Amino acid sequence: MALIVHKYGGTSMGSTDRIKNVATRVAKWHDAGHQIIVVPSAMSGETNRLIGLAKQIMEQPDPRELDMIASTGEQVSVGLLSMALLAIGKKAVSYAGWQVPIKTDSAYTKARIESIDDQRVKADLAEGKIVIITGFQGIDADGNLTTLGRGGSDTSAVAIAAAMKAEECLIYTDVDGVYTTDPRVVSEARRLKTITFEEMLELASLGSKVLQSRSVEFAGNYRVPTRVLSSLTDPLMPLEEEANSGTLISFEEDTHMEQAVISGIAFNRDEAKITVLGVPDKPGVAYHILGPIADANIEVDMIIQNQSVEGKTDFTFTVSRGEYVKAMGVLEAVKEEVSAITLVGDAKVSKVSVVGVGMRSHVGVASQMFRTLSEEGINILMISTSEIKISVLIDEKYMELAVRALHKAFDLEKA
Repeated sequence: MALIVHKYGGTSMGSTDRIKNVATRVAKWHDAGHQIIVVPSAMSGETNRLIGLAKQIMEQPDPRELDMIASTGEQVSVGLLSMALLAIGKKAVSYAGWQVPIKTDSAYTKARIESIDDQRVKADLAEGKIVIITGFQGIDADGNLTTLGRGGSDTSAVAIAAAMKAEECLIYTDVDGVYTTDPRVVSEARRLKTITFEEMLELASLGSKVLQSRSVEFAGNYRVPTRVLSSLTDPLMPLEEEANSGTLISFEEDTHMEQAVISGIAFNRDEAKITVLGVPDKPGVAYHILGPIADANIEVDMIIQNQSVEGKTDFTFTVSRGEYVKAMGVLEAVKEEVSAITLVGDAKVSKVSVVGVGMRSHVGVASQMFRTLSEEGINILMISTSEIKISVLIDEKYMELAVRALHKAFDLEKA
């Protein structure tokens, strides 16, 4: 008998009929002798609706009160799913995060999990119950409800799987696994049977929407075997077939064959580029530019500082498009302090990345990437690299062309 954690996204919980399908699927796993914990998201669109209500009252909602509101969507989901299981004769019990409890820090709207108490849940499992726990939420040291940020239910599920020492965490979504790139952009995109945690973390952080990056980081750190699979299949499909479907996120040392050089192409439209022109090339200039940006809680991605010319240099970095205006405002306030000539910005850029652990043992990936883009007439604005990825910033209008060209150049349509 294995302990398995199931996580279901908002689309999977999008209607009472779909919730009944989830109950049928969960009951199948339980009937096979497994202990089951289920972590569902709020019903599709519900969190946006709740946040929208809050913004009708207060343009910039108080973070503590916003968490109080946003956390209710998951409570509806766990109650409905528990009822659906009870209705088909299964013993089930639902809990909010604070009842477990799932303890977090006090960073409202983006809290981080600190600990999970497993005693109450393990007692229920020992009694043969299916336990359903709200994703996305927890409680801080002062007893305040907190939420983990958008996509936080993935993180909740993986954290619960780690705390309970589950054999596997199954992430059920509206797609049937992790693809070499978005099939909506490249029709020849191929579903991967396996991918390493490192690769999945890079893809998630670079724009892939299949899993939330914090959940992948958590799974890798705590070595939680994780599988991405579809909830839109027949809930009564044979268990062995379902258990081997989708994409398994594994450890590189568990892969018994040589890795492909490139596993996937990620892209992100949500990019903006800012250049601070003509700042003195002296120690501390980067800090005086990026310090105020960090103080404003704006996350910076790619960074380039140009070669010094006559004691002056240009400093360029990227932020998310939603924080572009805020970042420009912060820099306008410190422009004179850093002795900059002027600020230049561009909110119509995108990032395209190639990812693969095989890059560690193969040369020529960068040259092939750059040659491919050159042949398509695509100019590279910025470059960022790590051991297993290369990212380029390009004009937004060329993004899909770049993804298609790179997917073909690295033969990703071939198994």
